[in-house]
Amino acid sequence: MQLDSIHHVMATLKRESRKWITPAVTQVSFRKDPFEILISTILSLRTKDAVTLAASERLFRLARTPQKMMNLSPQKIAEAIYPVGFYKTKAERIPEICRVLVENYKGKVPSDLDELLKLKGVGRKTANLVLTLGFRKLGICVDTHVQRISNRLGYVKTKTPEQTEFALRRILPKKYWIPFNDFLVAFGQTLCRPVSPWCSRCPVEEHCDKVGVTVHR
Repeated sequence: MQLDSIHHVMATLKRESRKWITPAVTQVSFRKDPFEILISTILSLRTKDAVTLAASERLFRLARTPQKMMNLSPQKIAEAIYPVGFYKTKAERIPEICRVLVENYKGKVPSDLDELLKLKGVGRKTANLVLTLGFRKLGICVDTHVQRISNRLGYVKTKTPEQTEFALRRILPKKYWIPFNDFLVAFGQTLCRPVSPWCSRCPVEEHCDKVGVTVHR
């Protein structure tokens, strides 16, 4: 485990990430609207970033508030967000979530983790992303890239995203909690691929334990 090198790794990924494509939900977060971040994160599940970004923009052209979006039919939403993964299920769920926000939270996205987790279809990954990007509250969002790379680097030894989140909470300096997801997602999409990662091009290769890596380029 190379936790002593975390500061170097994070500084390097921060510098290198300027060359990489910014994750879709992070691009949406530039508008600093927790509702748009919530909806985009839901759309992003099992969906490539380019598809997520385009679908988000199409949907937000129809409605940008829970009050307006709850009145869109599932069919209308499905047409707007296709071809995101599970688009029919998401098209049914989004107006349900919007209705709960309007009826229980005065049309605002809650800024509390436990309250976010009460929303149907919202798991810890989505809730943490809304907290960190929408409210700048401390949290660690663990998606497939964070799960894989955290284990590959040797920072954690976990099998599920939830285990990884809590393990990282124990060992990761808090100043890295919010940017950790951004850096590792961009890193994972560009170099640290699931199969045959680009170790020969990796700027932090010397600090990586390469756990589970059997083939690399």
